[in-house]
Amino acid sequence: MSISDAVAPHISFLRRFARALSGTQVGGDAYVAATLEAILADPDCLDAELDPKIALYKLFLRGWRNVPANNQVDDPTFGDEASANRNLAAISIEPRIAFLLNAVESFSPREIAQTLDCSEAEAVDLIDRAGREISEQIRTTVLIIEDEPLIALDVQTLVEQLGHDVTTIARTHTEAVRAALKHRPGLILADIQLADGSSGLDAVNEILGLQEVPVIFITAFPERFLTGQAPEPAFLIAKPFSADSVKAVVSQALFFDRKSQRTMAKAATG
Repeated sequence: MSISDAVAPHISFLRRFARALSGTQVGGDAYVAATLEAILADPDCLDAELDPKIALYKLFLRGWRNVPANNQVDDPTFGDEASANRNLAAISIEPRIAFLLNAVESFSPREIAQTLDCSEAEAVDLIDRAGREISEQIRTTVLIIEDEPLIALDVQTLVEQLGHDVTTIARTHTEAVRAALKHRPGLILADIQLADGSSGLDAVNEILGLQEVPVIFITAFPERFLTGQAPEPAFLIAKPFSADSVKAVVSQALFFDRKSQRTMAKAATG
């Protein structure tokens, strides 16, 4: 099998992982493109002794780490409630990567160990450390836009397990916009197709016209997320979902919101 044939099935998954690390699809795709260019320039840079997917992620992370900004960890900030509630930027780099590989990419501890050049025990410890740091450092209020009661309760339970406070479960476009104006949530989790025929995507876009807030879409219709109408940055979880994937994406969404807020604050004072 050629290297291109071995790598091709894994590129879409690597793009998803890259987006989670960089915060935007454009940024993530730039790192993926650099990885593929490195393989074209030197096929031997892909470790032939590893499974092609593991080797691809390992090579990607080598390039990602070569950018100094990606290796910086913010100190926790306690100047105001907003910054104190969004301290995922202080999560250590390796635990964050291990957590994503496990929860979003479904890598086993053994596969994480191969990707990160560590032991399986160390991989498990990295995942546990990330979970502890995330739960300790991030607190926010959440608006859930979901018309199916059982799914809404499942999502509520998961985000509350992370220490967040669900202010409202909205079932329609109108309820969602009204709740956002009233409570100004720190995070929105939204279905795209609502039971009354209204659109969670339209509701979110209306809310974002009034306030800035990170968004995660949880939907059985992921193709509707790819129409170009979705806000940026936004994250996607396809139904049926796993508990770990929801927790991981919630943490990442809040992390990139924290980085975004920090960047805007610097620009305003610079």
